[in-house]
Amino acid sequence: MNHYHEVCERLRSSPQRILITGVAGFIGSHLAEALLGLGQSIIGFDNLQTGSRDNLKDLLGRVGDNASRFRFIEGDLRDYHALSDATQGINLVLHQAALASVPRSMEFPMDTHSANVTGFVNLLVAAEKAGVQRIVYASSSSVYGDETSQPKTESRIGRPLSPYAASKRVDEIYAATFKQSQRLRSVGLRYFNVFGPRQNPLGPYSAVIPRWVENLLKGEPCVVFGDGSASRDFCFIENVVQANLLAACAPEEALRHDVFNVACGSRTTLLELFSVIRAGVTAYRPDAEHAVLSFKAPRQGDVLHSLASVDRAREELGYQPSHDLRGGMNKTIGWYAQGLASEGLAGEGLAGEALASEARVVGAQAVA
Repeated sequence: MNHYHEVCERLRSSPQRILITGVAGFIGSHLAEALLGLGQSIIGFDNLQTGSRDNLKDLLGRVGDNASRFRFIEGDLRDYHALSDATQGINLVLHQAALASVPRSMEFPMDTHSANVTGFVNLLVAAEKAGVQRIVYASSSSVYGDETSQPKTESRIGRPLSPYAASKRVDEIYAATFKQSQRLRSVGLRYFNVFGPRQNPLGPYSAVIPRWVENLLKGEPCVVFGDGSASRDFCFIENVVQANLLAACAPEEALRHDVFNVACGSRTTLLELFSVIRAGVTAYRPDAEHAVLSFKAPRQGDVLHSLASVDRAREELGYQPSHDLRGGMNKTIGWYAQGLASEGLAGEGLAGEALASEARVVGAQAVA
């Protein structure tokens, strides 16, 4: 039994009352699903601006009778009184709510600041007054900014390249300040390009993996900004769930630091990523084998290369990524393919035999 499994067993034997902000979003909904499966009581908080009720319906459909342990509050981080009510009686907070997009922040910096910074300070104040034991919050690899060293280590950061990056860096500063002055312990997790089921492929600010997966499944073109040589450390959602639970449950004496990278410690170019996705989609849509990328100018604020060191998380939290890019991608593509087929959105291109096999896998996972 590894350390993560030990933490899960401790949670089963001693259930907590946990607040998850951004619960209707991609990462928040996976955290809620995992924790409900472990018998925890979950208060979900979301304004549904970027999250969706479909994510809530999906996660609750997968947890069986444990769905009765879930309560949803539709509220906004900028409403302090709503957060004050939500934090009453809470042991732990997993803070995932944010406007998480570099391009969006370049266009709407004030919205990014108010949601990501003002909202976070509201949460810190409310949690401290409610006696919350610990907050685990989503930071971002974007805080490394123009720091050129590879891999990225937590002790060396550069200048932010976007309002989104600046907002996450300010959150880390506030968290450290509250630890010193208010006696509220927070742990920040710097996510590196998280992907997986339920990630929204739609809209102008969607992430590259869900957009390319859906476009290839639908037989639509895929666009890359730049020449495709930019590289990222892509991290499957189950690794992120693991990191959150480890950070939430780590003994105080084990936490020598306040922020941790969450990634796989491997780098993939966007051209390589497209090849991996195309190969995976071909099992469901054979004509995807011939798909090619269209190229557009690089976007302002995007970092060229990003690779994480996960040594600190491994040593202090016991973090061990369970899925690499290809392992996570197979699960991700299968989820999107099944969803498109059930909605009748993929036309005649999807292979029925592959979808039937994926349906059996999904069904087995839901039962487990």
